[in-house]
Amino acid sequence: MGVAGYGYWGPNLARNAAQNSRTELVAIADFNPKRLGAARLAYPTARLTTDVHELLADPSLDAVFIATPPDTHCSLVLEALERGKHVLVEKPLATNVDDAERMVAAARAAGRVLAVDHTYLFTSAVQKMKQYFDSGEMGDVYYYDSTRINLGIFQSNINVIWDLAPHDISMMLYLFDRPVETVSALGARHIDLAHENIAYITLQLAGGALAHFHVNWLAPTKIRRTIIGASRKMLVYDDIEPVEKLKVYDCGAQMVTDVEDMYGRLVEYRTGDVLAPRLDNTEALAVEVEHFVNVVRGSATAISDGALGARVVRIIDAAQRSLQDGGVPQRVLP
Repeated sequence: MGVAGYGYWGPNLARNAAQNSRTELVAIADFNPKRLGAARLAYPTARLTTDVHELLADPSLDAVFIATPPDTHCSLVLEALERGKHVLVEKPLATNVDDAERMVAAARAAGRVLAVDHTYLFTSAVQKMKQYFDSGEMGDVYYYDSTRINLGIFQSNINVIWDLAPHDISMMLYLFDRPVETVSALGARHIDLAHENIAYITLQLAGGALAHFHVNWLAPTKIRRTIIGASRKMLVYDDIEPVEKLKVYDCGAQMVTDVEDMYGRLVEYRTGDVLAPRLDNTEALAVEVEHFVNVVRGSATAISDGALGARVVRIIDAAQRSLQDGGVPQRVLP
């Protein structure tokens, strides 16, 4: 394994590559000598370079983790694939739809794995939610509502939608795979006048379900909460909660007919038990790296492949177009 980019997320990728029993961390690239100095202390046997192209050309590498700024993903991923490397790239896959499609096509042509680091898909909570949906226990999906806010970290090259929304959009697509028809978004710029730091995004899904995402870099508190409403059960996923991150509510409402009532129709509410399922505490990134190895070796099908990453980019692209058009709903590009 090689790691390209040793800034914010790269050290986590490097650590998991080094700790996994089936991978060897061979090389790390970063243009900043100070970051490489930190990498040298942590991994004294790894080859270090300020030239990412030197790393991608290394014939001893089977795969690379790319944790560089999003606007560099396309060129680096294409170069890695051309050199026969399997790739795990940080989200978002790309900053436009054309680049995302090029990367997916290149991976297919090269016969190499292209995976996108949507880490939350590998959390025990999201895997448990996936089980509930796949089993049919949830019933028909009504809505998906998420809040992902905190104070910082302001990005210099993308806005808050491209930074934070991929987490929740990828989870939504993974949990109930259905087409997104339209996207609308409103946002504002308060600190960096070049990029929105707060946004509200609404998706209309096929079948009538709605999804809403609130993302914000300028909030006084950190919130990572998702609420999913369905006809049989409802879920609350609070990633900040230290113990009971996921709660399953056996509750709902339905319309009933009351022949003795003058209005004839009433809403009947159902309130049942609340379950907090037991969850595995294994680090999601460690699970993801193990899964990536299995996909490369052909023993697993990728959960977060380039196709999923491209779908996320298409939705965010529609949100960006809506943002620029004052919130007018936009169609998701095919």
